[in-house]
Amino acid sequence: MPHWFLAVEGVIGVGKTTLARMLAPALGAALVLEQFEENPFLPHFYRDRARYAFPTQIFFLLSRYRQHRELLARLEREPVVSDYTFAKDRLFAHLNLEGDELALYERLHAALAEKIPQPTLVLYLRADTDTLMARIALRDRPYERGMDRAYIERLRLAYEGFFAAYEGPTLVIDATRNFVQDTAVFQEILLQVRGALGLGPAQQPLPPFARASAPLSPEDTLHAALIHLTAAVEALRAASHGRPADRARIVQALRECHRQLKAMAQALDLPGDLFD
Repeated sequence: MPHWFLAVEGVIGVGKTTLARMLAPALGAALVLEQFEENPFLPHFYRDRARYAFPTQIFFLLSRYRQHRELLARLEREPVVSDYTFAKDRLFAHLNLEGDELALYERLHAALAEKIPQPTLVLYLRADTDTLMARIALRDRPYERGMDRAYIERLRLAYEGFFAAYEGPTLVIDATRNFVQDTAVFQEILLQVRGALGLGPAQQPLPPFARASAPLSPEDTLHAALIHLTAAVEALRAASHGRPADRARIVQALRECHRQLKAMAQALDLPGDLFD
């Protein structure tokens, strides 16, 4: 009997791969990551979506099909955590293709989709467009530089629509919370996942063997501070637009912005008094 299969999904930049990497060892599962970097059309697609959408999409469809066929055999041996679903391919196709190209894609997709495993559970990571854009900018992949905000917003809305109609077992996670830096947030997610998979609570390590938390790298610190800064700016905007403006919330949000800016300066090894 096949083992369980957990897939993590969400918009570009939401943290799918990071969370999948954290969940797999915590759940005692194998990790399967999407091999998006092997697609030779992807950098061209981000420069000229209209011209390169079809070859990009067909390459992804066949690559994802091959990987899921391999995953099917792997599930006979062990549980799997993946950072994507096969179903996402069709979502992107409907966003980027039209006319005869979309019709051809649909025929090919229909022939392949029946032969791949369905996730036991899908973890949908949800975040606002500001957070997504901030994370995309922070990881600074060359072909994602200058990412079109309107495209990310369309993609975010497409994901919302997809999961509103999705009929399989799903957990929706607020991915604006920092599960990388905040252990409590990750443990909360892990507990939800274990419950949804029917695994029961995880055994806690004995105190003498408890693993100390490793210090965050400057990159992780910068990432976390940028996420919190984005949330603080949003809180500041909301407090300022009220009638009358909420002065107490404005002060609180400004202080949080200042705190996160100082954290970013420290991570970048900038002068300590830069934001004093």
